[in-house]
Amino acid sequence: MRPSCPARFVEDLVAEQVACGITQYVILGAGLDTFAQRRPELASQMLVFEIEKPGPQQWKRQRLVDLGFGVPSYLRLVPVHFEAGDLWWESLAEAGFDSGRPTVVASTGVSMYLTKDAIVATLRRVATLAHGSTFVMSFMLPIEMSEPEIRPGIEREIAGARASGTPFVSFFSPEEMLALAREAGFGDARHVSAAMLADRWASSSCGVRGTLSFLGSECS
Repeated sequence: MRPSCPARFVEDLVAEQVACGITQYVILGAGLDTFAQRRPELASQMLVFEIEKPGPQQWKRQRLVDLGFGVPSYLRLVPVHFEAGDLWWESLAEAGFDSGRPTVVASTGVSMYLTKDAIVATLRRVATLAHGSTFVMSFMLPIEMSEPEIRPGIEREIAGARASGTPFVSFFSPEEMLALAREAGFGDARHVSAAMLADRWASSSCGVRGTLSFLGSECS
């Protein structure tokens, strides 16, 4: 399966950082992420920490075993129950994470489900990582900032999330997100729009959701 443009953006970033000597990659809200299975030539050069709720992660662990992939030594599945107040950075340390080494941290498809306070807390925590670390996250634009032709689809998605009991609660303009990052302690904050991703891979078949934008920052 080909990764989406957002996933490709993140994976290209990871590849660049590996070439620079980065050896830790943390995926917040990993879900059923398949990076470690699709890109073992990259993943095997690092420790890859996948943070996800215990139930879904246990199911994934069993599926990896059943399908013959197993859980290689460079993949660390870190169960964290955010709703119960688990501290993900403490669980990371227990799984072998070294906060003194530069790291790539990714959080995509997660922020819309979190409150602003929770997002700010994550930004502040990541900003304390070792110098040279990089954080990339996706966020949803306010619907009025989206292109008119895609708004009906976004509205249906918002309604579906609400109906399933996991409503979208946070929307940000690029300027708002950049300001939050800088206030949290990031020395270099940049925005990469969905349109820029589409232009970057114009000949690719990967899809881009017009409501997604990206923040890439190097921790100060």
